[in-house]
Amino acid sequence: MEGENHTTVTEFILLGLATDPEMKLLLFVFFLAVYAITVTGNLLIVSLVVFEPSLHTPMYFLLGNLSFLDFCYSTITAPKMLVGFLMRTNTITYGGCVSQIFFFHFIGGIKIFLLTIMAYDRYVAIFYPLRYMAIMNGTIFDGLIGASWVGGFVHSFVQVAIIVQLPFCGPNILDNFYCDVPQVVKLACTNTFAAELLMVSNNGLVTSMCFVVLLVSYSILLAKLRTGSAPGQSKAASTCASHITVVTLIFGPCIYIYARPFRSFPMDKAVAVLYTLITPVLNPFIYTLRNKDFKTALEKLKGRKQKLSPFSQATSRFGGVVKISGL
Repeated sequence: MEGENHTTVTEFILLGLATDPEMKLLLFVFFLAVYAITVTGNLLIVSLVVFEPSLHTPMYFLLGNLSFLDFCYSTITAPKMLVGFLMRTNTITYGGCVSQIFFFHFIGGIKIFLLTIMAYDRYVAIFYPLRYMAIMNGTIFDGLIGASWVGGFVHSFVQVAIIVQLPFCGPNILDNFYCDVPQVVKLACTNTFAAELLMVSNNGLVTSMCFVVLLVSYSILLAKLRTGSAPGQSKAASTCASHITVVTLIFGPCIYIYARPFRSFPMDKAVAVLYTLITPVLNPFIYTLRNKDFKTALEKLKGRKQKLSPFSQATSRFGGVVKISGL
């Protein structure tokens, strides 16, 4: 009988971030605003990258992909959490919990691989500027993006394949606002040492190794930029600094959560909020506020909207009448 799944739990109870009704209402308003800004900011970047020709370069397509992933990443957890603030008991079905884990790690895995591709893109742009477009051609670029999605799928599939083999016969209370691997595995009514070891290897070690590789890569890039004096190097250094900030915000919390035994610590929920809800809302500001090309594209978009607005067209059509009446 060993190895068979004897799960009897049909749903899990999510404790969320608070139990006091007034605090839950306050958190609902706050995180609703955070989620709205996340959706607006990230989809705005995606729109700018898609519709603005000046942003049709590998670097900005990568940033557009990252923004789309941030939108998806936040959407996987935020709506369920917001509904939970309005309910006395927030529950999620077993199937819904497994699905949330799959998509959460699917998107998270893609982000990790995408950030690695972004580091490679900056390496080529800085060390081989004259050959940049030849190296990062459409075929190579599409292949790298496709590989990141495949890598994210494989990573997430392994997580779910391990979880569905575990029996859950009670209790069914998750001390979190969404379903994630550490909390769910701890509820299994069997010895989970082997499962935890596999998941820490799949999550923690891979994440930690990628983080170290990225930090070393960007350190080399920044050292290279400091030794030169080309006009565009200050812009490249600013771009690398933005990438390092995002890498730290994404990898730091992930390493804290997944590169250790699955035990509960007081800071777990705060860290989970940071990398599931706060980081996706910060990324648009990190890139747009520090990037002149995005600012220029946004100004062009505003200009197009003003030209297409009925008021602007009416003012342009009857400008002579307005001018005469003002004499």
